[in-house]
Amino acid sequence: MNIGEVSRRTGMPSKTIRYYEEIELVSPPARGDNGYRQYTDKNVNTLDFVSRARSLGFTVEECRNLLALYEDRERASADVRAIALTHIDHIDGKLKELAAMRATLSTLVAKCNGDDRPDCPILEELAALK
Repeated sequence: MNIGEVSRRTGMPSKTIRYYEEIELVSPPARGDNGYRQYTDKNVNTLDFVSRARSLGFTVEECRNLLALYEDRERASADVRAIALTHIDHIDGKLKELAAMRATLSTLVAKCNGDDRPDCPILEELAALK
């Protein structure tokens, strides 16, 4: 199948597929006699794997590690679990950052009257934040 069909089946833009091949996250498929890449179901499955991992927020490098573990039938599930736990810690850190951002913004919004006057405590605070 061609890259357009792979794109349709995976929901991944062709440009992204080519990028993943370029950075060697996924192996590019063999080329047919016509010179075009000929994708297989295995290529589609690999790209689906990457797409799902990326949708969970795994970095490209984490995806690379997860793919290597997926393909290694001698792997220890503890290695996979360690990657996932590290990612959960990263997500928890981001959630704390987002909660702090939300609290700050809520405080700024509460200070603003939201009327027709030009003075705006939100803008004043943003200008003063360091």
